[in-house]
Amino acid sequence: MNSGRVKVGIVGLDDMLGGGLIPESICAVIGTYGTGKTTFSLEFVWDGLKKEEKVIYISLEERQERIVEYMRLKGWDVTPYLNTALFVIKLDPTDFNLANNRIKNELPRLIEQVGATRVVIDPISLFEDLFTTDSERRQEMFHFIEGLRDKKCTIMMTSETDKDNVFSSRHGLIEYLSDTVILLRYVRPSDLTDVHLALEVVKMRMSAHSREIKPYEIQQDQVLVYSEANVF
Repeated sequence: MNSGRVKVGIVGLDDMLGGGLIPESICAVIGTYGTGKTTFSLEFVWDGLKKEEKVIYISLEERQERIVEYMRLKGWDVTPYLNTALFVIKLDPTDFNLANNRIKNELPRLIEQVGATRVVIDPISLFEDLFTTDSERRQEMFHFIEGLRDKKCTIMMTSETDKDNVFSSRHGLIEYLSDTVILLRYVRPSDLTDVHLALEVVKMRMSAHSREIKPYEIQQDQVLVYSEANVF
């Protein structure tokens, strides 16, 4: 940690966040497919491991081997950290009872047992999908998030956007429960020019932050957020 902030590990983004995330806060990274939600969360993981923090990564999509391979391709060897500083848990979102129980009951205990200071849930939208009604989803997600606030860790959750609204999460809920919301999206100036990636810090409780829309680029070994540039 630096200056009382938890770095995401992406320089331009940390600048936009006033130095990083508020310790023990909850951050939602929302975006459509291909915008790099998982890449952002892996940057957050790697930054924590480099600082000798304990990290838990809950995956509802990718197996541990794939996550480790993604990080290896970026030049990050996380093998020495596995099950000592990095704990990767793969959940099957189609098994409601198992996934629901492990996230709601086992995760809080695991955070305490290993002393994790960073937790990633990727993507939280698949967990939200487990609930059949909006009222049940709101109630369960509220209790889940409030339970995590009792733990001494900073949490990053990714969420897919709503299919009809690229400015909202799939269920339009997680952005209200989170302290910080980072929106990733495509910007198409016209049909005849390249597609750009752009991000916006939509909200950040308890902190001043940039409200500008900034371009970013996903490279092989890093994410570059051009905090001094304009999208066009």
